[in-house]
Amino acid sequence: MAQVHLPRALTALVPGLPLRVELDAQAVQELIAKLDQRWAGLANCLCNSHMTLRPHINVYVDGERAMLSTMLHPRSVVRVLMAVSGG
Repeated sequence: MAQVHLPRALTALVPGLPLRVELDAQAVQELIAKLDQRWAGLANCLCNSHMTLRPHINVYVDGERAMLSTMLHPRSVVRVLMAVSGG
């Protein structure tokens, strides 16, 4: 199972969302779909209507920047990060 680390900022948008969860998925896109099945609305926070990652969302798989098509391994570590802006 892939180990998924989610940013605390998402817990305000998606009630009941844990900061860490383990899921079986073949690719990042499937992982997001499975997360959305458990916590409705999460996919909308991470992806736009064109099914691409939102500009302020970064996903890393095993320390490497990932896309929705990035494949996962059973022991992959997935980190979802939100860009920070301001001055």
